Amino acid sequence: MEQECIFCKIAKEEIPCEKIYEDNNFLTFLDIQPVSDGHLLIIPKKHVVWMQEADDETISDIFKLSKRLMLAIKKGIGCDYVQLSIVGKDVPHFHIHLIPRYFKDNLPQFPTKKYKDKQSTEAAQKIIVGL
Repeated sequence: MEQECIFCKIAKEEIPCEKIYEDNNFLTFLDIQPVSDGHLLIIPKKHVVWMQEADDETISDIFKLSKRLMLAIKKGIGCDYVQLSIVGKDVPHFHIHLIPRYFKDNLPQFPTKKYKDKQSTEAAQKIIVGL
């Protein structure tokens, strides 16, 4: 899987990217299909499919880097805030989206729903059992 992973190929410089930051463990580059100008992706160079599969040090370090980059985006781009998103469905390699946002940008938000009857209690219990 790693040999075919587009993010692994980008990290190995087999595919070009608009690089923003790089160190021994992480690579940050512009998303090629941005939600807004300055939309970045942060990837660990080590192939990990899902965030929950990453070791604790990787998780800690990627979020520290996210904060540093969020401040740089806000200062450089001049946005009102930076949205952080972790989805991972489109590319099977753990990555964080940092998306410059503006209070009046009218970009779509996550869809929401209302719990019915005891659905919230049932959902909470399922998660608690998983702990």
